[in-house]
Amino acid sequence: MLLKFRKSWELKESQLTEESVYLNRRNFMKQAALGSAVLSAGLVTGCDEPSAEATAPSKETTEQSSLDPSAKYYPAKRNDRYKLDRDLSFEELATTYNNFYEFGSSKNIHEKAQALPLRPWSIAIDGMVEKEMQLDVDDLFAKIEFEERLYRHRCVEAWSMAVPWTGFPLRKLVELARPLSSAKYIRMETFNLPDIASGQKAHWYPWPYIEGLTIEEASHDLAFIATGIYGKPMPKQNGAPLRLVTPWKYGFKSTKSIVKFTFTDKRPVSFWEEIQGSEYGFWANVNPEVAHARWSQATEQPLGQSERVPTSLFNGYADEVADLYKDIKGERLYT
Repeated sequence: MLLKFRKSWELKESQLTEESVYLNRRNFMKQAALGSAVLSAGLVTGCDEPSAEATAPSKETTEQSSLDPSAKYYPAKRNDRYKLDRDLSFEELATTYNNFYEFGSSKNIHEKAQALPLRPWSIAIDGMVEKEMQLDVDDLFAKIEFEERLYRHRCVEAWSMAVPWTGFPLRKLVELARPLSSAKYIRMETFNLPDIASGQKAHWYPWPYIEGLTIEEASHDLAFIATGIYGKPMPKQNGAPLRLVTPWKYGFKSTKSIVKFTFTDKRPVSFWEEIQGSEYGFWANVNPEVAHARWSQATEQPLGQSERVPTSLFNGYADEVADLYKDIKGERLYT
């Protein structure tokens, strides 16, 4: 007899939020009202608060899918292995309350981000690989199969969301790259266009944005390269055309608008780690018992909700990823 056990982040099919929930206009009105309640309740001291402007969708976001040449791939088939223990965040909130320091430090960055040109977009795969390559993003898309996954997202600032990402497992790109056995890490680099992205003119930031994973993390089933959200191509402010999604880590690890994947035997120093390593480490795994230097991580504020909720170890994915770190000693795994 075949016994099937649900993973910690899976729910019964009857408990899953249907796609119609996040497409339903009446639900948006309810979420917008709850968003106003968030403004009154506030977030953890030291964190940014969702602004009233975050509930208003931009014209550019609405038109994105019709302008993106990858629109033919959406909506992709949902992979039902990846489910949630909470309702999906509403699209207008998730696509207008964003961190994208390339365009400034405000959360209301979605309009400025429309200046980013998405085509042509070239991706370099280099370093310790059998053969270095340069790929046009649309050529890459033609080589892969898209799927939709429902994931939690937990920001280090103690706000969170739950969204349907479209894309492909990062391990598929690892397989395409064919790294040498000596490669231990993947270093990911975003664009560097200060004439277009005004935030990159800030000399106190170490541009371009750099992030990294171990090969083991990158090859894990949960590690994902997202190309879309809510059944449409990725909006620019959410990291078009390629962004990393590692749902068990704090959101600053999920680097946006990637242009280069470098396989290396040296651990990358990530963007925020270089700025303030005592607060933002390489591993950045979610842990409610390890506070940020300026606020607690014990609870989080879901976008569009008035009540805070408890934070889970590894953002609810502990059963799947904890073994990745069982032999790592003497390092700060959770900051």
